[in-house]
Amino acid sequence: MARAVSTRRKAAVTALAWTIGILIFFPIFWTILTSFKTEAEAVATPPSLFNFNWTLENYTTVQDRSNYGRHFLNSVVISLGSTFLGLVIAVPAAWAMAFVPGKQTKNVLMWMLSTKMLPPVGVLIPIYLIFRNTGLLDTRVALIIVLTLINLPIIVWMLYTYFREIPGEILEAARMDGATLRYEILYVLTPMALPGIASTFLLNVILAWNEAFWTLNLTAANAAPLTAFIASYSSPEGLFYAKLSAASTMAIAPILILGWFSQKQLVRGLTFGAVK
Repeated sequence: MARAVSTRRKAAVTALAWTIGILIFFPIFWTILTSFKTEAEAVATPPSLFNFNWTLENYTTVQDRSNYGRHFLNSVVISLGSTFLGLVIAVPAAWAMAFVPGKQTKNVLMWMLSTKMLPPVGVLIPIYLIFRNTGLLDTRVALIIVLTLINLPIIVWMLYTYFREIPGEILEAARMDGATLRYEILYVLTPMALPGIASTFLLNVILAWNEAFWTLNLTAANAAPLTAFIASYSSPEGLFYAKLSAASTMAIAPILILGWFSQKQLVRGLTFGAVK
């Protein structure tokens, strides 16, 4: 029997949710507003919320100074490439852990997740030297490889969780009908876990898009994504807040739009298998 929830409690939870949402979104909202201000208005005290001279000068300056299109293309290729490669590796791995369980499965999963606790700077020098000596430094391929490896534990863990919710009897029936392992994964498992795979894909695209440490240290000009594009507006002469805000807005706009249009799919995937 469903538990009744009072109107007062609903109102309190709704108000709390809106408050948290506004607090989380306000820095983004302020960045977007600042991008339309002049440099003087961006540092004015007290700051003005809407009462200022709106201008597009910062966006024009940013576009003239930097090749936004090239950085945007690098971000798209790197984030999508690393996510696709991660899924290709993680789907069979998660299938094996979910449907051929062993005594050490959970230990392996915990070990994989524990690798995320390693500070990236601890392995920066050897990875930098490897890519330099192999000629992959400042290339998209290098960043795709690195971002695949650092996000792979999350991809495997999420897919394992989704695959565990699929009845194993369905896969057994497919085997009895003569399905090979490849057909079982491609035509039985993958369609059933599509919401979970989609949410994993979207989440890891966002993680790869926002990755700054590796993109700043392994690129110079050729493969620099939008994170490097933003960092270029921090100079020894000081921070130009209006131009930095315009560059930040141009960098986060694509991922905000993607998140807005895919939020239903993302929520559906994240709650996949939560209700029996």
